[in-house]
Amino acid sequence: MSEQDFSAFGRMERDGWAEPETVAAYASGFATATEQCVPVMVDAVRARGGSTALDLCCGHGIIAKGLHEANASVTGLDFSPAMLDLARDAVPGATFLEGDATDLPFDDTSFDAVTMGFGILHIPDSKKALTEARRILKPGGRFAYSVWHGPELSPAFRIVFGAVAEHGDPTVALPPGPAIHDYADPDIAFPVLAEAGFSDPVLTTADCHWVVADPATPVDHFMQGTVRGAHLLRSQPADNLAAIRAAVGEAVRKEFGPDAPFRVPIPAAIVSAVA
Repeated sequence: MSEQDFSAFGRMERDGWAEPETVAAYASGFATATEQCVPVMVDAVRARGGSTALDLCCGHGIIAKGLHEANASVTGLDFSPAMLDLARDAVPGATFLEGDATDLPFDDTSFDAVTMGFGILHIPDSKKALTEARRILKPGGRFAYSVWHGPELSPAFRIVFGAVAEHGDPTVALPPGPAIHDYADPDIAFPVLAEAGFSDPVLTTADCHWVVADPATPVDHFMQGTVRGAHLLRSQPADNLAAIRAAVGEAVRKEFGPDAPFRVPIPAAIVSAVA
């Protein structure tokens, strides 16, 4: 994770997550996998009555809802107004703010718990975000984030992006950005957490998955409900996209049975640590 200029990536992320259609597709499709991490995240930070919790990169509020249901006093923060609209509807008992995870508008030692559900892969300066999370945690407070495992453990990523590599237009490229899966590797993540001021890191794996009727649906989840994946897929010529969809459908049927519904694993790493 060398220092690079990820500013174009940051602009792509902000513009993409400002689109209500992308946000709605994420919430209704892709997030059927992400929401399976919520109970683990809430347990990891030991949310309970009387505790204060900040949900960074809160998205449409699924972790904030879990924290609220654990009787914590919850604040959510995200850079996407479209996501925050959904979050406020989903968790009226929480407070939601538009903001930057690398420049938090809170005093030092303000919270007992901080969560970040799949946010770290969207932040150009992830180290700064971790430092900010540590700053606003009380001593002994707990932090937890989730991030997707890479293709070596994730059939969803292996199948979809393997098909893109094989059938996609090689001229379609993303702006330089942080690696999607680095923070699922303890050899990378744990030293960065220690540098930010955290101790006692623990990594567990959540058995997230999609259940789909159409074996090519994983392509749609990435194309309609993400930003990075959408850029790669929406920019494909029609013939290339058709070949990608066909390859994904064939692979899903081969690995997970010939008949619907298909259970497609997309496992996540959940990392927790203590301030």
